[in-house]
Amino acid sequence: MTARLGPLLYSFFEDYLKTQKGLRPASVASYRDTLRLFLCFVAKERHRPLTRLGLADLTKERVLRFLRHLEEERGNTVSTRNQRLAALHTFFSYVASRIPEMLAEAERVAAIPRKRTPPPPTLFLERDEVECLFAHLPAEGKLPLRDRALLLFLYNTGARVGEVAALERRNLELDGQPRVHLHGKGDKWRVCPLWPETAALLRKLFEEDGRAAHDCPVFVSKQGGALTRFGIYKVVRRHTTQLAKHTAGPKRRVVSPHVFRHTTAVHLLEAGVEVNVIRAWLGHVSLDTTNRYAEVNIRAKEAALQVCQPPIPGYSPGFPRRATWRDDQELLRWLDSL
Repeated sequence: MTARLGPLLYSFFEDYLKTQKGLRPASVASYRDTLRLFLCFVAKERHRPLTRLGLADLTKERVLRFLRHLEEERGNTVSTRNQRLAALHTFFSYVASRIPEMLAEAERVAAIPRKRTPPPPTLFLERDEVECLFAHLPAEGKLPLRDRALLLFLYNTGARVGEVAALERRNLELDGQPRVHLHGKGDKWRVCPLWPETAALLRKLFEEDGRAAHDCPVFVSKQGGALTRFGIYKVVRRHTTQLAKHTAGPKRRVVSPHVFRHTTAVHLLEAGVEVNVIRAWLGHVSLDTTNRYAEVNIRAKEAALQVCQPPIPGYSPGFPRRATWRDDQELLRWLDSL
């Protein structure tokens, strides 16, 4: 095998992951971290620099030893081990498509199974917890306004944290029936309707911010730059500390931005919204290249919006406290996958 590893790695990231699969930067970074760890492990085992590694050094046995290294020496969980293995499956499959001589080794790597692990609990906030959270948020000042708008936006849309971090003002339509265009995984777009309360907070945020450029980020830090994924995580943690303290059980619940995504899904289910509408709402419906948005149209989502109201006093339609869907194992597995 005369093919060089360097050009294959470059084409894997630049052509396959970014162009063909259209992965978002966070997903590309996950593949990058996996291959960096794997190649450094192989180089150390082979006692040679990275620049001298070849395709013959990439074997099933080394993948297996690398996976053991992750768990036993780096202390990674089974879930992390499985995630790294999935990335290596994709990489070896790509190498085999470019270098037929690697097909047999790629098949051997593909045969390495994932370890079974119990699914993590589906964490979400109850309706009264959401109402309590918004009732106790600070009301005065620029940052409290930003934080309130951010948390209401997360609950309203169920957006992924990366989608919120990348959100720009041109992605919002705040006149008429307010809505947002979200750029999600796989370079796919979807439309979510916004509550009038969410749109009003965003308009007020823009008025106080003073910047009107269409490519300006919606949520900004103290320094004026786009609020990062980690910054959004810190905002959520700061305002949900009291909720976490009152968690029943031996392990304290950690409320992250993704918990808001689960919360949106659960509350829409409790409101009786059809599952396919929720899947489209959250960006879990396949999109064709000719149809950039989810197959459920915006009018169906707007109808759903009227059923699930914002956490504002006077808007408590009385969601069931123990809905029948909570005994539906298929729905629970889907919620775990969000």
